[in-house]
Amino acid sequence: MALSGDNTLRVFFFLAMVVCAAHAAKEAPKGKDEKKDDSAAAPGPSGGGGSSDISELGAKGDGKTDCTKALNEAWTAACGKEGAQTLTIPKGDYLTGPLNFTGPCKGSVTIQLDGNLLGTTDLKAYKTNWIEIQHVDNLVITGKGTIDGQGKQVWDSNKCAQKYDCKILPNSLVLDYVNNGTVSGITLLNSKFFHMNVFQCKGITIKDVTVTAPGDSPNTDGIHMGDSSKVTITGTTIGVGDDCISIGPGSTEINITGVTCGPGHGISIGSLGRYKDEKDVTDVNVKDCTLKKSTNGVRIKSYEDAASTLTCSKVHYENIAMEDVANPIIIDMKYCPNKICTKNGASKVTIKDVTYKNVTGTSSTPEAVSLLCSEKLPCTGVTMDNVKVEFKGTNNKTMAVCNNAKGSATGCLKELACI
Repeated sequence: MALSGDNTLRVFFFLAMVVCAAHAAKEAPKGKDEKKDDSAAAPGPSGGGGSSDISELGAKGDGKTDCTKALNEAWTAACGKEGAQTLTIPKGDYLTGPLNFTGPCKGSVTIQLDGNLLGTTDLKAYKTNWIEIQHVDNLVITGKGTIDGQGKQVWDSNKCAQKYDCKILPNSLVLDYVNNGTVSGITLLNSKFFHMNVFQCKGITIKDVTVTAPGDSPNTDGIHMGDSSKVTITGTTIGVGDDCISIGPGSTEINITGVTCGPGHGISIGSLGRYKDEKDVTDVNVKDCTLKKSTNGVRIKSYEDAASTLTCSKVHYENIAMEDVANPIIIDMKYCPNKICTKNGASKVTIKDVTYKNVTGTSSTPEAVSLLCSEKLPCTGVTMDNVKVEFKGTNNKTMAVCNNAKGSATGCLKELACI
């Protein structure tokens, strides 16, 4: 049956209303109870950030409760998650035994140290070190807290001054095989042995750190490194019973700036040559540093009876201020601590291309410069530029001793220009 014009128009409007109503129903927002959960439907970023607080895992900051388990669990949780993770140590005093923070981790980890960690004085609890972080990339340790080794109670057990094969007490903070790491703001206090040991690491920055122990505490080096590259230490204050900073074999591309040292044995390269198969030390820059009442200033030391053949080269000291330092500039290729090595003159260590620029201040001994190099392997390429360190004692003159050292001196005190 054919439709009239009016009927045709009515059908058209009817169909149009049906279509529009259906479209409106499809697009209209749902009611409150039916609101769409966009957060659940949308995929989130892979591995969001997270935090593991040791106080939520049973740690008590009373200085007496053993918190070892809580700390190790917090590390396991943080290391096992993707993204940026934070292990939080809140304010308080947390007593712990050995902490083994091992990677590789799924994401980056920050240890936020706001409280104080206390290392147990029970030496039987330690197999090696106290806080050992191994095989971790993208690590940050930061905060205003303290890593306290409580070494005063065990330093009498250190017998390393009497024999080579002594039992080594635990180092406080050890970074092994860590790449791209930063340690900032924290304090390291009274370690049992070294305060910080950096081994087989690459790209480590240590900044605004304080390291403190009595000047007579045994082997309490501030920061030691070995077999590591691209290590930067800046804005750090160190006063200890051994080397403030010791740069061991295999260290390359080392930059030390704005460091204050004292008491202590100075900023040292070495000892070199004590063990077999040691690697070269090269590209070491020490700049804008101050040494106060330390037993050495800037020092390079190697064993006279060295067991390794290696080279120390491209060392640059600049803008170094000495304040009453016993041996402000010293190269000692006859190093023999506590007379427990053999003095046979058979050094295998080569020292070359060492520059001292703008080294000024005072010496507590007449010998402001001591370049004690080997007869068989003299030091070469030693440059002294504007070295002006004076002995302030009475009835003695400032002097230098240069044995088997070859190089040049310009703008120095005439008493010190012995090369």
